[in-house]
Amino acid sequence: MDISSQIQTVLILALPVLFAITVPAVVRGRVASHFGDQTAAMMGRLTLNPIKHIDPIGTLLIPLVLYFATSGALLFGYAKPIPFDPRNLRNPKRDLLWVSLSAPAANFAMALAWAILFVLLRATGIDEPFFVQMAQGGVLVNLVMWAFNLFPLPPLDGGRILVGLLPNGPVPNFLARIEPYGFFIVMALVLAGVLGKLWLQPLMAAGYSIINTILIPLVALLR
Repeated sequence: MDISSQIQTVLILALPVLFAITVPAVVRGRVASHFGDQTAAMMGRLTLNPIKHIDPIGTLLIPLVLYFATSGALLFGYAKPIPFDPRNLRNPKRDLLWVSLSAPAANFAMALAWAILFVLLRATGIDEPFFVQMAQGGVLVNLVMWAFNLFPLPPLDGGRILVGLLPNGPVPNFLARIEPYGFFIVMALVLAGVLGKLWLQPLMAAGYSIINTILIPLVALLR
């Protein structure tokens, strides 16, 4: 892929990536607020204004570097962390599970929304490549974020979901001890190709299958 094509693809993916990173962060903050933690609300972070959530490294630099370094094979980023104190939750173990589920759920919902947009564009005869590819990119980016964040290792949401599902004992204690190193472990698995082959690809295939199944009535209606 030449540089001009890569730049064009970056422009197409810019909006989907921005939404895929910031919207789940806001959803997580609002769910936390619902269950008793008002930290994000008090700090003015429960807003969809992307400027409030952009992290220069995680939202801008890392996605661009990964995209160009891997010729588009890997695209990942993160927003500025939403302030969150689980001690404020009314039922910390149960409520943390819902807070952790909220962001991946938001990514999957956005993947479905972009897929619906793609179907509507096709049904109405709009074949402008920029918009069609943006809709396709929106599905891809959100499914990547959905699958990635469900990996069962903290600080990813999947790790916290696992802790919430397991009874108190050695496994949750072990996960808590390795959490400070979790992101580096995950990135090492990504670079080694293990995470992509054994986790991302199967989960994303399942995600595409679920979305296609959900869209069957809409596609049939628009024919």
